[in-house]
Amino acid sequence: MSAADATGVFLDSIVKNFQAQKRLAERAFMQLTDEQLRTPLDANTNSVAVIMKHMAGNLRSRFADFLTSDGEKPDRDRDGEFVDTFPSRDAMMEHWERGWRVLFDTLASLRPEDLTKSVTIRGEPHSVIDALHRALAHQGYHVGQIVQLSRHLANDRWNTITIPRGGSVPFNQQKLSEQRNP
Repeated sequence: MSAADATGVFLDSIVKNFQAQKRLAERAFMQLTDEQLRTPLDANTNSVAVIMKHMAGNLRSRFADFLTSDGEKPDRDRDGEFVDTFPSRDAMMEHWERGWRVLFDTLASLRPEDLTKSVTIRGEPHSVIDALHRALAHQGYHVGQIVQLSRHLANDRWNTITIPRGGSVPFNQQKLSEQRNP
C-alpha cells in the first residue's frame, strides 16, 4: 500500500469513527423526552442537552478553519457551553448538527498531504493526526456520558443501542453467517 493510499484509509477510518460516535449518541438521546434532555443527575453534572451543546461548540471551534487558525477560536464561549440556553429541542438539534457539519466538511476537505501538517490548539502545536485522534477521543468521552445518562433517564423505556446482555452469541453467529453468505 502506498503512503497516499494509507493516508486515504486513515482519513476514511477517522470519518467512519466520528460517524459511529454521532450515531451512538443520537440513538441514545432520541429516546429521551424534552424534559429528560435537560435533566442532570445532580447539581454537579451536566444534562444531555448541555453535553451536546459543549460537543458541538468544541467541534465548531476545533474544525472551523482547521489548518489555518488555532483550534480554540476567540469567539468561542466555552463556559457558556455549560449552560442550557436552548429555547427548544429543534434549536438544540440545529446546534448539534451545525457542529458536526463543520467537522465532516473539514474532514472531507483534507488531503493526504495535510496529515503531515501541524495545527495549534490553545497555542500548542499538534500534528493533524494527533489533533484528529484528540478530537475523536474527546467526542467519544462525551458520547459515553450521553449514553449512560440517557440509559439512566429512559429507565424502563430504554431500547438497547448495542448488543443486549446475553445476546453476544446470537449476534456473533449472525455476523459470521453474513460474512459466509454475502
